[in-house]
Amino acid sequence: MPSEDEPGTDPVADLADRLAATGYVADRALAMVLYLAQQLESPILLEGEPGVGKTSVAEALADITGARLVRLQCYEGLAAHHALYEWDYPRQLLSIRLSEARGGATADLKSSIFSPEFLLRRPLLDAIWPGDDRPVVLLIDEIDRADEEFEALLLELLSQFQITIPEIGTISAQRRPVIVLTANRTRSLSDALRRRCLYHWIPFPDLDRETAILQSRLPGASALLVQQTCLFVERIRAGYYRKAPGISETLDWLRALTLLGGGEITPARVAETIGVLLKDSEDMRMFREKDHERVYREYGLRATT
Repeated sequence: MPSEDEPGTDPVADLADRLAATGYVADRALAMVLYLAQQLESPILLEGEPGVGKTSVAEALADITGARLVRLQCYEGLAAHHALYEWDYPRQLLSIRLSEARGGATADLKSSIFSPEFLLRRPLLDAIWPGDDRPVVLLIDEIDRADEEFEALLLELLSQFQITIPEIGTISAQRRPVIVLTANRTRSLSDALRRRCLYHWIPFPDLDRETAILQSRLPGASALLVQQTCLFVERIRAGYYRKAPGISETLDWLRALTLLGGGEITPARVAETIGVLLKDSEDMRMFREKDHERVYREYGLRATT
């Protein structure tokens, strides 16, 4: 990446261009946060509605840097041994039995079975203490689904890029990974976690950006159909839906419309394919019974201008 000291270079724009080459179209605000996070070696917290491309940020960063992507999918009840490390108990037990059969000393046995060779590296430890020299992008996906207790486990990692294992000691990263946390705001995150990260809110894309995203992901699609698809989804998002369609739903709908022959978007075609856009029964009922007239009206006005 060019240095800011070089005249005539814009490292933020360069980063955005490199992301775009992978199919991820980032606006300057997001590119700036990603650039600063790399330069400052700071974790990034990305929040936004489901489907706006938060997870794809980490995937694109790994792609452009040649890094290995390590992903931790968070969920309620996520335990430390699933995220940090575990001891390989069957191998430890076998080692104990072999040592006893050979008359090994108890003190030596205890130190030997709690050595790195018996350690199973789960995603967080794997990112800090990788098995090779490749850089790492660590994705901690949907952190808001994990319990508050699990958040506390992350604080040492996020602030000092290290993990403490009682039997071995503190393991610090020789090369700091790029850490990307994502959240959908299903619950509030602690101030302690937020303070340790650079923050960015990813909104639904505007019309021009979503058009660029679809053209990048499906370059063979009709330009007119891409525009119509984005216009229609924009009107859907203007309604009061529980789960507004994200970029992935827009992309899936464009694929479906293309598969069905393209052409103009009509009420009949929408009725046949609305389940690609709306993934909630109440949302589908609202559209069919209450909101479809508004959407068609506004879409028609926008489409003819």
